[in-house]
Amino acid sequence: MTGTTNKTGFLALALAGFLGSAALASETAPVIDFDAMTDEQRQAFGAQVRAYLLENPQVIMEAVAVLEQQEAEAQASADVSLVQDNAAALFDDGFSWVGGNPDGDITIVEFIDYRCGYCRRAHPEVTELIESDGNIRFVVKEFPILGDASLVSSRFAIATLITAGPDAYKAVHEALIALEGAPNEATLQRIADTMGLDANAIMAEMESPEVARRIDETRALAQRLQINGTPSFVMGERMVRGYVPLDGMRQIVAGERG
Repeated sequence: MTGTTNKTGFLALALAGFLGSAALASETAPVIDFDAMTDEQRQAFGAQVRAYLLENPQVIMEAVAVLEQQEAEAQASADVSLVQDNAAALFDDGFSWVGGNPDGDITIVEFIDYRCGYCRRAHPEVTELIESDGNIRFVVKEFPILGDASLVSSRFAIATLITAGPDAYKAVHEALIALEGAPNEATLQRIADTMGLDANAIMAEMESPEVARRIDETRALAQRLQINGTPSFVMGERMVRGYVPLDGMRQIVAGERG
């Protein structure tokens, strides 16, 4: 019932906006004062509008398109303000892993969950974008939102960064994004051993207050940015919520540079 009501209201708003825009575009269009109408006049006007829409149903979709465009522009403007207000936490928080070109002319921030299917789908395309471009600074935000397995994976990655440094983090990050099984202790031990890392030190650090603080700060940042899913990106000053193919990301980067 709620969905039907919302859709009806959306169409009504869209139509009102479309008809209002059309009236403003015409210098000779009469100004309609609905408050001054009698009940009979309102009914007659409503009947005329209904008859017109039944004869020209495409007008409704045109109105919806107008409203959607207006809403998209308003959201984009609001997103720019959100990015600007949270720039320090986004681009230079002092603890997130930074890759790509550290002196790149544009920074891309990705909020990632290792168990997210679309994050895994986007991963090789994000890598290709950064490597082929050569002038992008890349920041990874550990944002585990899909349950305990996600949280364990992020804790392991962050603990690796703290105890073994950025190169080790990058290798673990690659392993976790491709991991098919559960990130249990045996699996994480094997990953660490394969890379020549101190598994005991990493496991101990996973439960530290510092690891918890970093995850909590990223979650708070995501909430301020109205991000509730992964992958989510900040590309320059543009927010991108959800998966975008490689060509789309390249277009966004070019637009931000332009």
